[in-house]
Amino acid sequence: MLSCQAKNMFQKLYRWTLSLAESQHAPWALGAIAFAESSFFPVPPDAILIPMSLARPKRAWVYALICTVGSVAGAMLGYAIGAFLFETVGKWLINLYGYGARVDQLRLLYAQWGWAVILLKGFTPIPFKIVTITSGLLAYSLPCSFSCAFSRAGRGFSLSRFSSSITASRSKRCSINISAGFWRSSRLRLLWASGLPRV
Repeated sequence: MLSCQAKNMFQKLYRWTLSLAESQHAPWALGAIAFAESSFFPVPPDAILIPMSLARPKRAWVYALICTVGSVAGAMLGYAIGAFLFETVGKWLINLYGYGARVDQLRLLYAQWGWAVILLKGFTPIPFKIVTITSGLLAYSLPCSFSCAFSRAGRGFSLSRFSSSITASRSKRCSINISAGFWRSSRLRLLWASGLPRV
């Protein structure tokens, strides 16, 4: 169960991540967040990618590329954690996000569906670090690389395309609504993982 302190920390992390979209170093921050989220960080890069794409639609594709490269590089770190540090760092991270009891289920999914698991989960709100760490644990290397690249590119470019298509007059309002939606979904994911009731 998440403590009040843990929930407050997550809220602060989310707000800090969102504030990076307005920084002069926003592209670097986007790459760093994308990298970290694929291996250990709780907040998805969507929280910064969408406001950036809304603010500068003509650079949306550049932001999507930065997000993709960072995410795939971070996935390799997540893979290394699963392959070499699972009993220490990897297991701790998986338990932190409430997926400790599902490792055996993921093993079965990998055995049955293989690369399709990575491909599909790369598009979903499920913490991608769970997929990359498990891939390392199961030594699922080459399919992991291709599936990570394809799924994260698809997710990043789709979000950027959607964001850049919104007219400038609606961009600020949409940025607030979309960001609030991501915060809400992320919070519900953590509440679900910890066994707390939905609110």
